[in-house]
Amino acid sequence: MSRPVHTREMTFRESTDMMFDRAAAHLDISDGLKHKIKVCNSVYTVRFGVRLRGDIHTFTGYRAVHSEHVEPVKGGIRYALSVNQDEVEALAALMTYKCALVTVPFGGSKGGLTLNPRDWDEDELERITRRFTYELAKRDLIHPSQNVPAPDMGTGEREMAWMADAYNRLHPTDIDARACVTGKPLHAGGIAGRVEATGRGVQFALHEFFRHDEDVRDAGLDGTLDGKRVIVQGLGNVGYHAAKFLSEEDGAKIVAVSEYNGAILDEKGIDIEKLKTWIAHNGSVKGYPHGKFVEDSAGVLEMDCDILIPAAVEGAINSGNAERISAKVIIEAANGPVTANADTILREKGVFIIPDMYANAGGVTVSYFEWVKNLSHIRFGRMQRREEEKRNTMLLQELEKMTGKPFTNDFVARFARGADELDLVRSGLDDTMRTAYGNMRAAWRGMPAIEDLRTAAYYVALQDVATSYRSLGL
Repeated sequence: MSRPVHTREMTFRESTDMMFDRAAAHLDISDGLKHKIKVCNSVYTVRFGVRLRGDIHTFTGYRAVHSEHVEPVKGGIRYALSVNQDEVEALAALMTYKCALVTVPFGGSKGGLTLNPRDWDEDELERITRRFTYELAKRDLIHPSQNVPAPDMGTGEREMAWMADAYNRLHPTDIDARACVTGKPLHAGGIAGRVEATGRGVQFALHEFFRHDEDVRDAGLDGTLDGKRVIVQGLGNVGYHAAKFLSEEDGAKIVAVSEYNGAILDEKGIDIEKLKTWIAHNGSVKGYPHGKFVEDSAGVLEMDCDILIPAAVEGAINSGNAERISAKVIIEAANGPVTANADTILREKGVFIIPDMYANAGGVTVSYFEWVKNLSHIRFGRMQRREEEKRNTMLLQELEKMTGKPFTNDFVARFARGADELDLVRSGLDDTMRTAYGNMRAAWRGMPAIEDLRTAAYYVALQDVATSYRSLGL
């Protein structure tokens, strides 16, 4: 089958807009409302100076607000040399649709600084981050009830703690100041399970996929995750946790891990903890004593496998390599890892794609839980955990009296234990991923014009946003 030759790859923003148009064509709303939903409401660009290393260094930062149909708006802050206005606008739009899909009551936002965090020492990064926070805060682009950032590429708990502290110093009487950002360390108002959240969400998304035999058959697979051959691109926070949970808890075999400077292959399955420890001490997968090292990390994506998890950068799978992708299922752990050009090629090949808007929504879902925790000023589980323990223990004791047979100590310890914060966070995330998949699937299976899960995801999200705007009188 001949395909049109593309003169260039679509940008991430063009890809997002194209996916929007494809889904919006199925919505019964006016063109004016479609346009209102599609465009980015505002973008703030700031250039600020920080005295470092005996000189003034100027940094460029962005904060895009895509939609305020629900407030606050939500979205990560990334530190990377690739950060630009087009990118943050596209990511802000994706956040709007992602939050709507998983029924998290936030609008979409995104921000970033154009810098390489590896170029700066920790104390220098702290000064840069605190100054950026000041520039955002004085325009209410960081605020518990208006705009709530979170970690993204190049940032993490450390940067969020700096931002929260900088905001609190500017607003010392704001009782909800801790809710100005999410993804904070636990001791600084964070929530159990936030670091693992996106990777855990990828695992829960695959669990839900394998619950639907028809979808599994369409992908050319059968059975469960146990024994499935998985390739992971990028062993950062998301890729590491996804690979760890899938291999340790579900029996999947991680047969390849691809990093920017090489890859490790092992058909027997890679021990993710050992590989992660090696990278932490050596800065690279090169020299890892278990498995085979190859320099062509990009080529590893084209190897035969059951499930491919691109968990690194945008556009990793594009029109240049899509034809050679051999995976049966691609689950997009990163934002925009498959370009629009590649998406068309892969769908024609019959590759089953679980889209980023859904697959990596674990982060924003648990961020929502953290925000609620900060506003309620109490950790989840504190009020009911011991009561649950007492009730469960009483039930076991009565059952032992009735049967005359004691339960094992291990069973008693597991059954009687009340749910703590981590249990509740994981339960809430699992419920979110199940419900969202069901909504996507209903649109995909129920509407002949919708041919794939990505279009279905956009359709479900846009329906929700359109309903919100209508209720506001638009």
